[in-house]
Formats: sequence, structure tokens, C-alpha cells
Amino acid sequence: MRAVSLERLQLQHEVDQLNAAYASALDEKRFDAWPEFFVEDGRYTLQARENFDRGLPLALMDLESRGMMKDRVYGITQTIYHGPYYTRHVISPAQILGVEGDLVKVQANYAVFRTKPAGVSEVYNVGRYIDEIVRTPEGLKFRSRLCVYDSEMILNSLIYPV
Repeated sequence: MRAVSLERLQLQHEVDQLNAAYASALDEKRFDAWPEFFVEDGRYTLQARENFDRGLPLALMDLESRGMMKDRVYGITQTIYHGPYYTRHVISPAQILGVEGDLVKVQANYAVFRTKPAGVSEVYNVGRYIDEIVRTPEGLKFRSRLCVYDSEMILNSLIYPV
């Protein structure tokens, strides 16, 4: 087993804390905070595993900037009507795939559970995050977050970010 450098452990901790803060913001419905996890020209994509594995570009959601994410937040909070529910994200520790200067490539598994008031919890979405993260003056931010979901069916419609 190789010795892990102190810098690598620090990076692991920072990436895992970024994921924890991301999950907390979404689970607490602080949607206005969600775009701030990304750089200005950051990308958020939600794609079925089948399309990802085949190299097909079709995605359920593909937001190409923080501005597009803010538009999505406006839709979630101001225009979309749906029955209320809570989410709970569970994210595995990230696997650091590579570091190139200020760019960190990581992957982590996720599971999102949904609970409706007076209802039972159910698995909502399961998959993996494939991320490109950059160091900024404000800390680590996503340059891109690709959510590759395993589920062939998504319960009802996808409203909140995964």
C-alpha cells in the first residue's frame, strides 16, 4: 500500500466537504445556494447510464452555466407546482481520479431518497457523480458535475437537482 501524502488527504477532505455541503443545501431546500457550488461557466448534466455508456449525448437535464442553473432555481421555487416532498442525499467518499494543476477529477456514488409528508421514504435516484472541480479564491467549485443515474425510470418527474 502506498503512503498517502498530507496534501492528498487534505484534498480528499475538501472534496468530501464540498459534497456534504452540496447535499445539505439541496436537502434543506436552499436552492438559491445550489448554483454557487459551480464556477460561472459551470455545467450540470443529468444523464441516464444507458446513454452515458453508449456515448450518446442525450441528457435529461443539461445546464451550461450558472445563469441556467439560476433559471432552474426560479422554476423550482416560483413556477413549478407539485406535491411537497423531502429529499435526503447520501454520497460516498469521493474517489480522486486525477489532479492536473488546479483541476481535480473525482467520482462518487450517490443515492437520493424522497419522502412525502405522511408517506414512506422511497429510493428516488441512484447513480454516480463524475466531477471536474477547480480551486477558486472562494474554495473548491464544480466546473462540471455529470450525474449518471442508474435508474431507468425516475419517479414522476425530476424537479430538484440531484
